[in-house]
Amino acid sequence: MSTDLLPQFIQDNYEIHEWKHACAILAQDFPNEWKDICEVLTAFRFKKSWISIGGGRKSKVSEAIDSELYNRGWIEKKFDTEILIDKKPLASPTHQVDCFKNRIALEIEWNNKDPFYDRDLNNFRLLFDLRTVSVGIIITRCDDLQLIFESVGRGSSYGSSTTHMRKLLPRILGGSGGGCPLLVFGITRKLYVED
Repeated sequence: MSTDLLPQFIQDNYEIHEWKHACAILAQDFPNEWKDICEVLTAFRFKKSWISIGGGRKSKVSEAIDSELYNRGWIEKKFDTEILIDKKPLASPTHQVDCFKNRIALEIEWNNKDPFYDRDLNNFRLLFDLRTVSVGIIITRCDDLQLIFESVGRGSSYGSSTTHMRKLLPRILGGSGGGCPLLVFGITRKLYVED
């Protein structure tokens, strides 16, 4: 596997899963995007203050990651796609990607309902088949963070039906991403800081 191309800090502090040589593709063909991802993940820390209180449309975790990527030229992107059948257009809508740059699509799934993984993986599959995305990336949380959520009285807000690694991996292993090379990062307890 080419995950050894990742900086040692990321290897030591994230749970990493890769399919179809995603790291090699990123490092070789998309060095600027690879650098962005590596630098943002290396700088990221998961803060207690972000989970001590609930509410809001977007989590502080998602904001922390995507705002750094937006500062580096990544954008939130919706694609207008259709299929032509017997000269008749048929809409083939895709979901908006959290962060997109130069054929690299990145989704942050922190605490959504787990069917959001199906949406993301189907989106990656379709956009890869349409030759618009070369690698799909998902950043999510590891299962072991549940102990932290419970310790701050927020365990019920991060239940078993929400997005975490144990809910994602079976979907990918079952082929939900199709032919799209995938790279998954799980935020672990090692990144947690009490602020």
